[in-house]
Amino acid sequence: MASFKVGSKSEVFHLSGHTWLCSTGLKPDVMIQVQDQTFHLHKFPLLSRSGYLETLFSKASESTCVAQLHDIPGGPDTFLLVAKFCYGARIEITTENVVSLRCAAEYLQMSETYGDANLISLTESYLNDNVFTNWDDSIKALESCEHKLIPLAEELHIVTRCIASLANKASYAEDTITSWNGIQTKSTSSNWWLSDVSSSLDISMYKRFIKTIESRGVKADTLAASVTHYAKRNLPLLGSSRHCGSSSSEEGTNHGNDGSYYSDEDQRSLLEEIVELLPSQKCVTSTRFLLRLLRTSMVLHASEVIQENLERKIGVQLDEAALEDLLIPNMGNSAETLYDIDSVQRILDHFMLTFNSSSSCYLAEVDSHPLRPITKVASLIDGYLAEVASDENLKLSKFQALGALVPEDVRPMGDGIYRAIDIYIKAHPWLTKSEREQLCLLMNCQKLSLEACTHAAQNERLPLRVIVQVLFIEQMRLRTSIAGWFFDTDSNNDDTSGKCHTQEGDNGNANMVLNGTMKERVYELEKECTSMKQDLDKLVKTKEGRSFFSKLFGLRSKTKTSPGDEDGLRKE
Repeated sequence: MASFKVGSKSEVFHLSGHTWLCSTGLKPDVMIQVQDQTFHLHKFPLLSRSGYLETLFSKASESTCVAQLHDIPGGPDTFLLVAKFCYGARIEITTENVVSLRCAAEYLQMSETYGDANLISLTESYLNDNVFTNWDDSIKALESCEHKLIPLAEELHIVTRCIASLANKASYAEDTITSWNGIQTKSTSSNWWLSDVSSSLDISMYKRFIKTIESRGVKADTLAASVTHYAKRNLPLLGSSRHCGSSSSEEGTNHGNDGSYYSDEDQRSLLEEIVELLPSQKCVTSTRFLLRLLRTSMVLHASEVIQENLERKIGVQLDEAALEDLLIPNMGNSAETLYDIDSVQRILDHFMLTFNSSSSCYLAEVDSHPLRPITKVASLIDGYLAEVASDENLKLSKFQALGALVPEDVRPMGDGIYRAIDIYIKAHPWLTKSEREQLCLLMNCQKLSLEACTHAAQNERLPLRVIVQVLFIEQMRLRTSIAGWFFDTDSNNDDTSGKCHTQEGDNGNANMVLNGTMKERVYELEKECTSMKQDLDKLVKTKEGRSFFSKLFGLRSKTKTSPGDEDGLRKE
């Protein structure tokens, strides 16, 4: 950081209490009050450099003049430097004081009309040669633009020029190319500026900076990275929102990294500004960060427009979400459920709208592409339903509505939704038979794995109709498997009979091994089939089972499976 020294005279000012006195040997004839400090000075040095003071004192009498400059930019400290400059005393122009000096010089009309190398030209040269050409100095100059300097600094375009300088360097950094062994590669430190702007610029300055670099063609993912970094740096509650529950008044949650205190109103206003700065492009902002913003917006009771904006952004990229981030605590004043089911349902609605409008071919390809966004979302929602199902206050209609939003065809497996349904029924034992049957319509029993089918067949909480359906599907699978294996055996035997006589010995040994293996498989299948028949017998023995099977199969209430039937099944 370079500085510029002006003047050659030694120190001629000294402070006595709140009064500055000039030790030149001449009696002061001007008294200027700046806030709580008073300056006893002389007319000639001041009027020879300042058009404002010349006009102010031109009509004054020969006696001591009194003026009040309470609104001079920079206050007493800056006016002291101006007074020293007018007397020719040594002062040092630095990055920290150049903005206030430039504004004060403009306020006092210290142009070249009132002497060569006046304060306006000196400070303007320093800004152009030292501040606007250097990243750190531009940052410090912006920091020095306190609120009382902003109007005049804006008129002089100091703020605009500082932001333009920073934007030029940030946009240039993105395109920086480095060379390694003759190979041109992009610099890995192209986002070195993120921390500086996050820790130094307030939200008004930062918004202008982001808009400027966006107009210079900086990529959306870079903009998103900057906004994310700024939010994490300046929103204290964002870091603790995962654990803070519904109250934002917990100890420490409103203190930033710099130790400053931020009220809920300050954080709410800042969060809303940050959300507006997020790029509109899909997947440039991480879904986890968006969900954290949504959670924080609920804690701070941000406007509905902001929450809807976040839910829409999350919805279009819901397939990138993690289950733990989707478990948003319910922040409503009349919260019934532990988690905010309504918000997740709205997010899923946005995703399904995007899916239905742009992915008409997904359903035909879902089996061959298990990691399609829609299948990932289906698994995510099944897991979410399983997490929230144990909440006793979760109404059946909400559970069903959320589960029904995901088309049954896009679920590659039915185990996830079955697990969620089973947990819900266990946590809500007061459900009627009709309600349980209605709930089970969410799952396709044909997509249950063998393990899930085994569990469902022995699950007393499930409606009898569903258990029978599971057993029937498993029996059909067994028949299909047995038929397929016997078909393979017959094909192998046909191939063996067509071989030459010299190979009959080897083929015979192979067939013996094959037949032995097939016998073992068939035996295992017969055991499973017998077990299933026994499960059916147990169900038939119950009153509900007898009534159900009488209607379904036309059987008498006391009909049981005969041993001959079991033998017949084995012969099939």
